[in-house]
Amino acid sequence: MIKSEAEPSRGKARYQEVDIESQGQRLDNYLIRVLSGVPRSHIYRLIRSGQVRVNSGRVRAGYRVRGGDRIRIPPIARSLSKRQHIPFEGVQWLSERILYEDSKILVLDKPSGLAVHGGSRISLGCIEALRSLKPTFRQADLVHRLDRGTSGCLLVAIRRSALRSLHELLRQNAMKKSYLALVKGCWQHGEVEVDFPLVRSRIGVRKKVEVNQKGKAARTRFRVIEQFGVLGTLMEIFIMTGRTHQIRVHAAHMGHPIAGDEQYGNQQFNTQLIEKGLHRLFLHAQALEFLWPDSGEFFSVSAPLPEELRIVLSKLRH
Repeated sequence: MIKSEAEPSRGKARYQEVDIESQGQRLDNYLIRVLSGVPRSHIYRLIRSGQVRVNSGRVRAGYRVRGGDRIRIPPIARSLSKRQHIPFEGVQWLSERILYEDSKILVLDKPSGLAVHGGSRISLGCIEALRSLKPTFRQADLVHRLDRGTSGCLLVAIRRSALRSLHELLRQNAMKKSYLALVKGCWQHGEVEVDFPLVRSRIGVRKKVEVNQKGKAARTRFRVIEQFGVLGTLMEIFIMTGRTHQIRVHAAHMGHPIAGDEQYGNQQFNTQLIEKGLHRLFLHAQALEFLWPDSGEFFSVSAPLPEELRIVLSKLRH
């Protein structure tokens, strides 16, 4: 339910009542969805300055909204709030990459090069494109994220109740996610689980992550699938935590950066792989599985290795 009321000298503010399906979502994420097209930085400024109010009081961006909460949304400049028009024909191809769909969730086989959501430099991401596909996807939200260069299984919640359940599974490390990656050199560590704390920072608009004992815990397990002499090794990788750039930073810290990684990788190795036809990050989210908390039903889905990566492996074998 949305009401508009005039306010002296401030134009019109909207008052929006939170529905039950949105209950439990962070305020900042709720507003990002409601104010589609408004930059995240502007939304955070509105919250910090107190222009956004919940039940007439100031709250932080991390406040979890509750059903029935009355949120004051201040006037937004037309240039900021103008929604980007996404023609259906422009994203229709994405529907062919849906690996699984029911009334609660869908799993997308995300292509490399497509961001999971729009940002300051990216006008259109997977979630915005999915929301434009059909009415039942309008409330869709990301359960987790993949780096822009990573392809494969991207889990999306269609209903808020499913999003809450799946986020709880992630907090409990009860969702198994596996990846395939081609790393530099001949892996000598066998099957190993590493626990290197990670710290995230920013250099301009670019995120940087590095191993630091003061950082957040990050656990990754590596297993060899196939070796290509001294050039590279195909690895199966499992993550028990979901830190930003976790696999890429852990692999590089082990002395085996991922092929095609321009930020944490090895330039000479990347050049050698370009000669084999690799023009992207060789990191693919191949599968995910979990038990639904309410029913105990087992869920599993996998995404095939993209053709461009299969061709690279074929060339390495020969």
